[in-house]
Amino acid sequence: MSDRGLLIEFGGLPGTGKSTLARLLANDTKAVWLRIDEIEGAMRRNGLTPEQTGIAAYSVAHDVATNHLQRGLMVIADAVNPVVEARDGWRQLAADVGADHVVVETVCPDSTEHRRRVETRAGDLPGWTYPSWVQVHQLMTEYQPRTGNHLVLDTTRPVDVTYQELTAHLSR
Repeated sequence: MSDRGLLIEFGGLPGTGKSTLARLLANDTKAVWLRIDEIEGAMRRNGLTPEQTGIAAYSVAHDVATNHLQRGLMVIADAVNPVVEARDGWRQLAADVGADHVVVETVCPDSTEHRRRVETRAGDLPGWTYPSWVQVHQLMTEYQPRTGNHLVLDTTRPVDVTYQELTAHLSR
C-alpha cells in the first residue's frame, strides 16, 4: 500500500453481493467503508429526493474518501458504479491523492438466484429502500460493461469462497 492509502472500489448490480463482501473486508481490516446507499439514505431522511441524491452521494463519498486516503488509510467504496463516469471518478480520485486503486466487480450470473436475493433482502439502512427486481432488471440494460484491470467475483459461489478469492487478490 502506498503512503496515500488504498482505495478498493466495489461495483456491480444491486443484489450481487457488493455490500456483503465490503462489510466482511471492512470488519477484517478496519477500513473506512463508504456505502453509497447509506449516504443516499441519510440524504433522503433529510428531505432530498432520489433525483437529488445520486450524483450528490458520490460527491460526498469522494470528499470523505479523499481525507482518509490522504491519511494513508484503506477506503472501501461500495456502489453500483453502473457507468464509466462513476468509475472514472474513483480512478481519478485515487490518482489525485496518489492512492493505490483496486477495482472489484461482483456478478451473479444465475438470474434465478439474483432475483431471489433482490426480492428477499432485508433492509438494513434507515431511509433507504432497496430496488425491486423490475428496477434492477432495468438497471441491467443501462449497466455499462467494465473494461480495464479488475477482479470479477462470481457471487453464486459460497461467500467464504468468494471472500477468500478477494483477500488473495488484495494480498498480491
